Amino acid sequence: MITYLWLIPAFPLASSVILGVLGPSMGPRLSGALGTASVGLSAVLAISIGLQWIGHPPVNSIYDQPLWGWISLPGISVNIGLYLDPVSLLMVLVITAIGCLIHLFSTEYMEGEAGYSRYFAYLNLFVAAMLLLVLADDLAILFVGWEGVGVCSYLLVGFWFSEPANGYAARKSFVVTRIADIAMLTGLLLLSTQLGTLNIQKMLAGAVSTWAPGSLTPALAASLLLIGGLGKSAQVPLQTWLPDAMAGPTPVSALIHAATMVTAGVYLVVRTHALFLLAPYVLDAIAVGAVITLLVAAFAGLVQSDIKRVLAYSTMSQIGYMFLALGVGAWPAAMFHFMTHAVFKALLFLTAGAIAMRLDHEQNIFAMGGLRAKLPLTFWAFLIGSASLAALPVISAGFFSKEMILGAVAAAPMPGLILWACGILGALLTAIYIFRVVFTVFLGPIKTDISGTYGIRVAIPLIILSGGALMVGWLETPDGLGGQTTFSRFLTPTIGAFHHLPVSFIIPLAGIAAPLLGVGIAYALYRNGTWERAANATPGKLVIFIKSGCGFDLLYDAMLVAPYMGLVRLLRHDPVDSMFTGLQNIALAAHRRLRAMQVGQIRRYASWMMAGSVATIAILLFA
Repeated sequence: MITYLWLIPAFPLASSVILGVLGPSMGPRLSGALGTASVGLSAVLAISIGLQWIGHPPVNSIYDQPLWGWISLPGISVNIGLYLDPVSLLMVLVITAIGCLIHLFSTEYMEGEAGYSRYFAYLNLFVAAMLLLVLADDLAILFVGWEGVGVCSYLLVGFWFSEPANGYAARKSFVVTRIADIAMLTGLLLLSTQLGTLNIQKMLAGAVSTWAPGSLTPALAASLLLIGGLGKSAQVPLQTWLPDAMAGPTPVSALIHAATMVTAGVYLVVRTHALFLLAPYVLDAIAVGAVITLLVAAFAGLVQSDIKRVLAYSTMSQIGYMFLALGVGAWPAAMFHFMTHAVFKALLFLTAGAIAMRLDHEQNIFAMGGLRAKLPLTFWAFLIGSASLAALPVISAGFFSKEMILGAVAAAPMPGLILWACGILGALLTAIYIFRVVFTVFLGPIKTDISGTYGIRVAIPLIILSGGALMVGWLETPDGLGGQTTFSRFLTPTIGAFHHLPVSFIIPLAGIAAPLLGVGIAYALYRNGTWERAANATPGKLVIFIKSGCGFDLLYDAMLVAPYMGLVRLLRHDPVDSMFTGLQNIALAAHRRLRAMQVGQIRRYASWMMAGSVATIAILLFA
């Protein structure tokens, strides 16, 4: 079965091509069925390979599938091949399984929309690009998938391009991530010139044998790759594109946030972790940047009124936790939180989409209310997802993965405890802002008409993801809850063993207390909406500042956009063209002056002849 690995990205890629060429003539029903079935086939094949892997893993838990040569030049060659190990297998399982559920949800959510087949063509291409990214055995091929994901994000964020704001959001996401990608490409060129290969395993082996830990070259290479990862994963200072990316259809947001684009940076660092171990100061920078991101995003989430923007900032914050784990070298903890986050974040976004379907696509949480009685399935699904996002103890998957991260951070050398305290504060804020949404949307009086309906194609993904958000966390539990290590043992052949280090009892106790306290605060403040109405009546400058994402857009406009536009205005007329235009103007001026001499008056001609004669004689006499 594993020999058919190449079919996993091939199915959605082929479907994307078919839908792109024949989609308009196929009709909506067939287009949706083909798009969903292609990812479903990839998911079935991935699960089959996963079961085979668990029963009979290949030698060294690695399967390398060369396909064909691509580039062969003196000093470098690039071959197209697929590389499967526990990390990439986990990524493939998450991408295909959750991607299939999002496709199924989309078949109903997008009904009646213009460009239905185009939507599924883009969505299939998105999944195919992400699968190529995680299965590539060469960084050059990984970069092709990396750029493919960025292009698909641009196409899907701007899917409703007739609205100017949507086009702006798409361009913004494309430009910001391209800035980061330039740094990543520079890092790939550095690795290629220094080590002679971009094959991931050969490159890492060469880096370990060539460079000493802490030396300049690996630090520079790791920093450049990190910048690429920060841009794709929407981390400070390259996070500004993500909230605006909510302009796309809600299932697109689910795919971007849960299973594809924003997790690519985490995967890149884990895949090349041997290189980052040679750059300890870069790892320290990752950890510090992560806590800044998770706190900035958490504070911003507290004051948003758009349900999708709340979830967008929550994604930034949760990816921040993953990078925090990477910064202290807890690779399995980062991947565990990736998996649990993929499940509960897909659930939250799809539930938000289900709410929008019943409320005429309303997204303002303060225009909602009392939906618990009218939408019971939606309420329970959103509550389960919120509990997991808030890491409520024992009952949610997010609790186990976040505790795994915070325990590893607390056990890390100083300033581990400071980073841990920031993580605890982030957990408190997360519980407040997500249960602020729960209490505002589902409790209290009904504020809007509930119309429309949704059927089984919406209900099935919500039910499956709700079960996952409750159960997947039990794959890795702390000693006090059974000490299950199934998840970390599965990843051990690739990223090493993970040890739950002993910490003070205060560490897990705080991890339990923080989200519970956050829920209590949210209930006290938002259960009847009075505090929110008072706060929104006259929003202060601080609230406006935080709501805008702490002013990063304003800062970049002042530092980058305004000077660039000034330069554009200055160079609107090309200086080189201006030089030739100047010569032309001189010739025209001379022509006009000479033409003015030809007036048909003999006395004026005689005067010019006399002046010319005098000038000629003067030159001859004084030369």
